[in-house]
Amino acid sequence: MDFNYSEEQNLIANAAKEFAEQYIRPHIMEWDESQHFPVDVLHKAGEMGFMGIFIPEKYGGSGFGYHEYIAIIEEISKVDPSIGLSIAAHNSLCTGHIYYFGNEAQKQKWLPKLAAGEWIGAWGLTEHNTGSDAGGMNTTAIKDGDYYILNGSKNFITHGISGNVAVVIARTGEKGDSHGMSAFVIEHGTPGFSSGKKEDKLGMRASETAELIFDNCRVHKDNLLGDEGEGFVQSLKVLDGGRISIGALSLGISKGAYEASLKYAKERVQFGKPISSFQGISFKLSDMATEIEASELLLHKSAFLKNKGEKVTTIGAMAKMFASESCVKIANDAVQIHGGYGYIKDYPVEKFYRDSKLCTIGEGTTEIQKVVISRNILK
Repeated sequence: MDFNYSEEQNLIANAAKEFAEQYIRPHIMEWDESQHFPVDVLHKAGEMGFMGIFIPEKYGGSGFGYHEYIAIIEEISKVDPSIGLSIAAHNSLCTGHIYYFGNEAQKQKWLPKLAAGEWIGAWGLTEHNTGSDAGGMNTTAIKDGDYYILNGSKNFITHGISGNVAVVIARTGEKGDSHGMSAFVIEHGTPGFSSGKKEDKLGMRASETAELIFDNCRVHKDNLLGDEGEGFVQSLKVLDGGRISIGALSLGISKGAYEASLKYAKERVQFGKPISSFQGISFKLSDMATEIEASELLLHKSAFLKNKGEKVTTIGAMAKMFASESCVKIANDAVQIHGGYGYIKDYPVEKFYRDSKLCTIGEGTTEIQKVVISRNILK
């Protein structure tokens, strides 16, 4: 296996890096402090081809593979994980769900706008009382002639307010039945579909998180993705790929925190020499570097298999779990290396520390990844 990026992949990674430096870095703390979601930056990301990364060119996408996807999310997340998260969620969840499970008419209708970044996508599975237990959802979709009537709400939804279109999973059968849920594409502005509370978060503050509310929302049967009852099974497959993207987000945080720590440790002088010369600091840096390498290898093995069309449920869960837990540890050590300066907002590791925790929770907690892994290795 060739572990080096091709010339094209290096060009794509560099383009993502330059995009982040030009359009994101100058505003990081401003957006973080105000919880501003920079929709215009996501539109610009669409112009760069970052909003339809693995969508074929015939639908307006870039037609890249998952190695390129990891590179783009990683480079943007090294600068601001909030924007990396938004781009990852848009690509893997909403856009990915429509691409993998929509019919041709649905793909032609929604993918070009999503891939161009003209429209921002949201994806609704989680509810107030059903996080990891998504199968117990309360939001219902009752058939009424050529329409479904949706009632209920979704929470912790990325782009819940600003999203132009959402893929929403609702119960069309019995609660707890894995074939009792269906997926619908719903455009904002549809009567009965509204946004609720915007969450005030610890980290990832420039990535919008809010409720979706459905009050007798009428959705035409043409907006059903796949067959009725397939929504939950589709969601699990969507999450397989989504976990690679959260792993890439984690990798970007890890690299950002590590690079800041390496630079600081070489420059900070105590007792007449750089703190990098002390074993307590150098060993932290060596652990960081090793965990980054391991995370990267797991992620790119997942990407290799995903590109081949093979099942990535187990390896994707491993990559997501390891990379996300590593990024929390690395961000924590980065703050420790910086000492008091790591605790103030003038240095980037304070924000990496806050942003990192989401990676062990979103798109399946670490505990759920262990359930997935153990279930598969014990078959």
